[in-house]
Amino acid sequence: IYYDPKVISYQTLADIFFTASHDPTQLNRQGNDTGPEYRSAVFYRTPEEKKIVEQTIAKVNASKQYDAKIVTQVVPFQQFWDAEDYHQGYYRLHPENPYIEAVSARKVEHVRKAFPQDLKPVL
Repeated sequence: IYYDPKVISYQTLADIFFTASHDPTQLNRQGNDTGPEYRSAVFYRTPEEKKIVEQTIAKVNASKQYDAKIVTQVVPFQQFWDAEDYHQGYYRLHPENPYIEAVSARKVEHVRKAFPQDLKPVL
C-alpha cells in the first residue's frame, strides 16, 4: 500500500487495518492459511507511526471487538519486495476465484462499508 499522508493519515490506515480488513488475533495465520507468511504485521517508519500503531492496538483490545488479544507484529520497516506480477491486482482480476468469493470479497465489502469516505473510487 502506498499512501500520501496529505491524503490519508497513518491513523486512518491503522484503524482500517485493525478494525475491518483482517483478523489480527490469529498468530501466523488467516483463516485456513497458516505459516509466518500469513502473519499479521504492521511496518512503521518513524517513532510516531509506531506510537500510533501501539495506541490503536491498545484501543481495539480495550474495545473487546475481538474475543482474543491482537497478536499483530509491530516492526520497523526495512525493505519491501513487490509480489510477482501474477499477484498484482489479483482480487480485481480473479473475482471468480473460490478463495476470493469465500474469504476476500466479504473483507473488502466490510472495509467499503465501514470506511467509504477514505477509499478511492473503484476503477
